[in-house]
Amino acid sequence: MSDPGAGERRAPIRPPDPPLGSDRFLLRPLVASDAEAIYAACQDPDIARWTTIPQPYLREHATGFVADTIDAWEHGREPTFAMVDRASGRLIGCVGLRSDGASGHAMEIGYWTAPAGRGRGLTTEAVRLVSRWALLDLRAERVGLLVYVGNEASARVAEKAGFRREGVLRRYSLQRGTPRDTIVHSLIRADLAGLPD
Repeated sequence: MSDPGAGERRAPIRPPDPPLGSDRFLLRPLVASDAEAIYAACQDPDIARWTTIPQPYLREHATGFVADTIDAWEHGREPTFAMVDRASGRLIGCVGLRSDGASGHAMEIGYWTAPAGRGRGLTTEAVRLVSRWALLDLRAERVGLLVYVGNEASARVAEKAGFRREGVLRRYSLQRGTPRDTIVHSLIRADLAGLPD
């Protein structure tokens, strides 16, 4: 059977104008000079524990990641943002979206935050902003968010950002070749009512 949405592919994605952010942080496309900060952040054992980054994480991984995100923006697909602290100018995390299916009607959000950016609600705010942008500006019908079972900090981010927990997908995600039980959350346009802008 053919995919009924296959002929309705999404228009190329462009960076939001004005950029997303708050008085505390800015969300912008990555640039080549971000690679060193990403390399340093990805030495953090918690980022390694709860994401799929290669281990050990080398400088060439960071350089390749940044190059891939720049290429994705240039071709209007799968946007990834650097989360930059406004006061210091330091990169403190990344938030990315990817299409979940050929039609692009559903998207999945992923993120990580360096230790210097944790504990201040920045990740929750950034996830909320990027998800709202996906639903309202990109016209996604759904933004999904997957969290490994046991990652309580990320599950709290999802909940505080307005996502609804849908359940556990047993042995669903592969983390460096190992199946992991994964909690699935979602946000749809109707859920935005009552959430902060």
